[in-house]
Amino acid sequence: MKVEDHLPKNENVEYEKGMTFGERLSDTFADFAGSWIFLGVFTGLLFLWVFLNSFILVSRPYDPYPYILLNLVLSIIAAVQAPIIIMSQNRQEVRDRLHAERDFQVSIHTDSEIHRLHKKIDYLMTNQGHNLLEIQNIQLELIEELLRKTA
Repeated sequence: MKVEDHLPKNENVEYEKGMTFGERLSDTFADFAGSWIFLGVFTGLLFLWVFLNSFILVSRPYDPYPYILLNLVLSIIAAVQAPIIIMSQNRQEVRDRLHAERDFQVSIHTDSEIHRLHKKIDYLMTNQGHNLLEIQNIQLELIEELLRKTA
């Protein structure tokens, strides 16, 4: 048996091999949407929108105050972004469940190995006790024989 046969497989690699293009895209999007870069870019675009419509395009703004078109765009972004992030979180939950199951299996295997080793040590200790008793009896016989010869 090779050492590699005993090693567990990396479940993350196995899981990622089975992912579809849409799932990978969703995870990438969720990673980006939950980053500081996204917040910075998004905030910058909001300020740019307000700045353009309030100060630069004063004569003919395409979305004058109260920025109804901006509200529509933000609602659409939220409506699309939320399900994509939830799908990504659901996949992460499945991955976490697989990881927990693997941890449980490793724990059970470790427990059985420890139990097996305890039995082996107990067996060795019992046999060693018998062997030591035999050696002690032989030593007593030798001492008695020496005492008889010297007496």
